[in-house]
Amino acid sequence: MPCTRIIGTGSYVPARVLTNADLEKLVDTSDEWILTRTGISERRVAAEDEATSDLAYQAARQALGAAGLDPADLDMILVATVTPDMFFPSTACVLQERLQARRAAALDISAACSGFVYGLAVADGLLRLGTIRNMLLVGAETLTKIVNWKDRNTCVLFGDGAGAVVLRSSEGERGILSTHLFADGAKGPLLMMPGGGSRHPLSQRVLDEGLAAIQMANGNEVFKSAVRAMEDAALTALKHNNLDVGDVDLMIPHQANRRIIDAVGQRLGFTEDRMCVNVQKFGNTSAASIPLALDEAVRGGRVKDGDLLLLCAFGGGLTWGSSLVRW
Repeated sequence: MPCTRIIGTGSYVPARVLTNADLEKLVDTSDEWILTRTGISERRVAAEDEATSDLAYQAARQALGAAGLDPADLDMILVATVTPDMFFPSTACVLQERLQARRAAALDISAACSGFVYGLAVADGLLRLGTIRNMLLVGAETLTKIVNWKDRNTCVLFGDGAGAVVLRSSEGERGILSTHLFADGAKGPLLMMPGGGSRHPLSQRVLDEGLAAIQMANGNEVFKSAVRAMEDAALTALKHNNLDVGDVDLMIPHQANRRIIDAVGQRLGFTEDRMCVNVQKFGNTSAASIPLALDEAVRGGRVKDGDLLLLCAFGGGLTWGSSLVRW
């Protein structure tokens, strides 16, 4: 049975930095209020003419370079995003054209902040079939384009960015050991963007009522759900592989909120030196957060051959999931 290995990583964030001090001028908030509740100091904001595919392209080029592959070597491109360039064609198709990856099939995945982990599961399943050898998986978001800048409970959380991995089907024991996916659609209204689709098509009313922006109905419930879900998903992955927390070299959680990350780490028994955290610099970048943090860890020398990585995510839907990867 072939195994799916990550053979290259890449990431990209826009040039513009939006600090907490900048936000103080836009909405009723303060640096202290944001830091205390989220651990976020700054986030990146895409330029007006910068789309999700532009961020994805830069991250993809880095990942392909790290893997030593040409775009022509790709058999498939997956893009996890909730902020596509447009409804269709998919952002993956836009990226395929930009890369000139003529042989690659292309598909978008929508699972909010769990999108990258969901994408790993899809990629792993397809690569294990043996008909695809090289795949590009990108998590990319321009969330600041769908933020309500008058809502201080949500606008302080989100940032823009992209992370990418190149995956290859190969023999051996290193690679994706398992991936575990979960969802609870009944709690979808806790975190959503209700406008712009077929339920509430884009109109002046939808814009005036703020329906075409991110809405969070109950922040405390989202927090509790995220901690429980990420803990359960992590334990499920470990149990499935007959491993325990002590076997994990580095945990890379979704970068939603520092309090959530700390709570999950404490409940599982991870010390800070065994967790990858960069939410203070980038905020919540949704599907981009795990691959962005992974690339930072790889390039920073925190990931070594043979290391066991635990990835876990939680997002709108509600969706959550985990994956164990032997580097």
